[in-house]
Amino acid sequence: MKVLMVASEAAPFAKTGGLADVLGALPAALAKLGDEVAVVMPKYQSVRAEGLKRIWNLLPVTFGPSYFATAIDEVLHNGVRYFFVDCPQLYHRAGIYGDSLGSYPDNHIRYAALTHAAVGIARSIFRTDVFHCHDWQAGLLPHLLKTAFAADPALLGTRSVFTIHNLGYQGNFPASAVRELGLDPVHFHMEGLEFYGQLSCMKAGIVYADAITTVSPTYAREIQTPEHGFGMDGVLRTHAGKLTGILNGVDYSVWSPESDPHLAAPYSSGDLSGKQACKRGLLREMGLPENLARPLIGIVSRFAEQKGFDLILEIGDWLMAQDVALAVLGAGDAPMQDAFRALAAQHPQKLAVRIGYADALSHRIEAGSDMFLMPSRYEPCGLNQIYSLRYGTIPIVRATGGLADTVDSSTGFSFDEFTPEALQAAITRALHAFANPTAWTDRIHRGMAKDFSWDASAQKYRDLYHSHGTVTEFS
Repeated sequence: MKVLMVASEAAPFAKTGGLADVLGALPAALAKLGDEVAVVMPKYQSVRAEGLKRIWNLLPVTFGPSYFATAIDEVLHNGVRYFFVDCPQLYHRAGIYGDSLGSYPDNHIRYAALTHAAVGIARSIFRTDVFHCHDWQAGLLPHLLKTAFAADPALLGTRSVFTIHNLGYQGNFPASAVRELGLDPVHFHMEGLEFYGQLSCMKAGIVYADAITTVSPTYAREIQTPEHGFGMDGVLRTHAGKLTGILNGVDYSVWSPESDPHLAAPYSSGDLSGKQACKRGLLREMGLPENLARPLIGIVSRFAEQKGFDLILEIGDWLMAQDVALAVLGAGDAPMQDAFRALAAQHPQKLAVRIGYADALSHRIEAGSDMFLMPSRYEPCGLNQIYSLRYGTIPIVRATGGLADTVDSSTGFSFDEFTPEALQAAITRALHAFANPTAWTDRIHRGMAKDFSWDASAQKYRDLYHSHGTVTEFS
């Protein structure tokens, strides 16, 4: 089967979060199973790829009043063809989705152009059986396949899968976007594209795709509830028959302490001695006292309420009174960043904060920490808790979404209620457990033995493609 994935980012070419990690690993895992997989994404100003070559000089993209003269570049990465839509007026900008002023106001046009370019690629370059569309940026494509391109002979029999990576980001735009994107207004209603008076690209994917997935089984259930549905729980319940949760995998060729080039020393479940060297190196790098006996908690995250940073701040004074140190890496909400900086200034011997994202440092925090904290309000899947398990770093998580699906009482510590008291209780249990080295080491071994590689998840996607896709023969 031929699968064409459409997404706004993919590692290692452009990354703001876990979506990129999925698009960097899942296609290769599928290719190993025998399917032919390609990915379509924008060629942002920041994209650099060795071996990138121009394969299509002019691919016209037209919709509504817009015309864009795009070109297509290609690179082969891990056995997967990555197609880059080159359109400088849309994608050659300082940021991917926005800049210091906020999201780009023409994002609906930028990503509608991506979906139309993907159709052009399917017509002329990579005849596909299944379009796999990721998040709202590709959400219009299932709608277009059922409407504007329904009679296109090059697309007959083609099916669509739509994956929700984070329902909190929906791609909602004013009703005027319907005309700007050349969409038929007959579909702008409650059962179609309309969402509280706006055009919703996320809803377009949910309503019109042949199959819907999200990135963990628990999150698939949660988004059908008012608490986690962001107003779309009703439409998701309506389409629950085609919704399934498939847990994200991780790429252990990148995230493994035995071979990680970013670490002070390698280590494994059979020989954990290198982990102490990693802890010593991390403490030194973060400017914290080299006290190896004191538990070190790591955090790598966006500074956002979704990630539970408000809970951490609420127990900040209590936490700083414990015999513990924290190494924090992240960026995001400015007031939260400032609050963590202020707390670190008050307790420089216990808390070190680095604002921004540094991939190598994120690996060293995973390896050098004793525990990893993820008290998320909601978490579609989460990857850092899975990395933590492989690195022998015990996760402390809220039992939501993929965190609930990957961390159990034998490998980590979790709490249910999103309250500072519940978080404090979970950290207290972890600190008490750390005081028993033998039991702690047993917990480390159990976590490191867990296998969340892409192999099983990729097979589930492959089964889904074959059950919803019509395999056609192309010359």
